Amino acid sequence: MRLAIISDIHGNLAAFEEVLADIDRLGADEIMCLGDNVGYGPDPEGVVGLLRFRGIPSVMGNHELAIVDKSHLTWFNPYAKIALLLTESLLSRNTMELIENLPSTVITNGHLFVHGCPPDEINTYLFELSLDEFKERFTRMREDICFVGHTHELLLVSYGDGLITWKRLGKGSMRLPEDHKHIVNVGSVGQPRDGNNNAKYVLWDDKTHLLDVRFVPYDIRKTATRIIAMGFPRTFADRLW
Repeated sequence: MRLAIISDIHGNLAAFEEVLADIDRLGADEIMCLGDNVGYGPDPEGVVGLLRFRGIPSVMGNHELAIVDKSHLTWFNPYAKIALLLTESLLSRNTMELIENLPSTVITNGHLFVHGCPPDEINTYLFELSLDEFKERFTRMREDICFVGHTHELLLVSYGDGLITWKRLGKGSMRLPEDHKHIVNVGSVGQPRDGNNNAKYVLWDDKTHLLDVRFVPYDIRKTATRIIAMGFPRTFADRLW
C-alpha cells in the first residue's frame, strides 16, 4: 500500500489543493492527516471541508485542541492566540463538531499516527525528548513506524541495535531498514519552517519500505495576501516566503 501522509495544513487551502493534486498524480492508495489543519491560515473552513469531502481521516493537532479546550491557549504566543480566535470565528458548527471529535491517535495497518509524539501526545515536540526518553517511547511502541507532525520540519528518528539515529530529510526517496523502528516527521503542507517554502508531505510504501519526501510548489502570494486581508497577524504571511 502506498500511503500519503500530510500534516500542518494550517488553513492554507492553496497549498493543500496542490498537494492533493500531486498525491492524485502519483496514485496513492490512502491519505492520512496528522492535524493542525487550522490556525495561522485564512481558509480553515475550506481546508476542513476538503478533508471531509475527500474522506481523509485526521488526528487532532494542538491548534484544534486549543479551539476545543481554551485552557490550552496558554501554550501559544500572542500572535498565535489572535490567529486561533479568528480561526474559530470562521468555522461552521459542523466543522466545530468534526474538530471536537478528532482522535489523539490513529493506528491502522501497523502504522501509528499522532500529531506531536508517540504514543499519543499532541503538544510534545520531538526535539524536547532526551535520548533516554526516545528509547523508552520506541520500546513502548508496538508499531514499527510512527508518523508525526507539529515541528513543521522533516526528520527521521530511528531505533535499532540499542542506538538512536537522527536524519534531516530532504526531497527524494530512501529505503528504511526493516529491522529498525522509525518515527517520521512529515513536515508541513501549509507553513514549512525548514528553509524551503514548498509544501511538504511524504509517501510511504509499506511493501518496499520506501519513503518518498515530496516538495510541492504553490501560489504563496495568494495565501499570503488572504492572510493579511482576513485580519490575521502579518507574521504568518511573511513566514510563508
